[in-house]
Amino acid sequence: MAVMEAAFDPQWREAWTRRQVEDSLSMPNTYALLLDDKGEPLTEGSKAAGFVLVRRAPGEEELLLIGVRPESRGRGVGKRLIELFFDTARDNGADSVFLEMRANNPAASLYRACGFEPIGRRTAYYRTLDGTTLDAITFGRKL
Repeated sequence: MAVMEAAFDPQWREAWTRRQVEDSLSMPNTYALLLDDKGEPLTEGSKAAGFVLVRRAPGEEELLLIGVRPESRGRGVGKRLIELFFDTARDNGADSVFLEMRANNPAASLYRACGFEPIGRRTAYYRTLDGTTLDAITFGRKL
């Protein structure tokens, strides 16, 4: 939750509450992956720098949320999280992965660099704190 609170600007209303995360992780088809500042899995005493929250379905997985602490950005943690997500999805038998993001999200360049391509759009799907609406863009990638 500390990464969640640091990683997401409240303007975009993307951060999940503790209850949302707990409820999601209580489902057998949802999991989280966490990495430290070096892009390595957490060990005793290490501090989380980033995470992904993922939902699994037969043959596919959806990246529900990815967050990296601002001070850990630009060090490859986000890219490593996505690579670990791909590896885990493959190990789980997925042949496709998906994610959805707000249209003006700067992470789009990272997603494209990792092989995601836009496959759909939901008009005025997200609403910011000031009431502005933004489209949602769905990205997909074959594994």
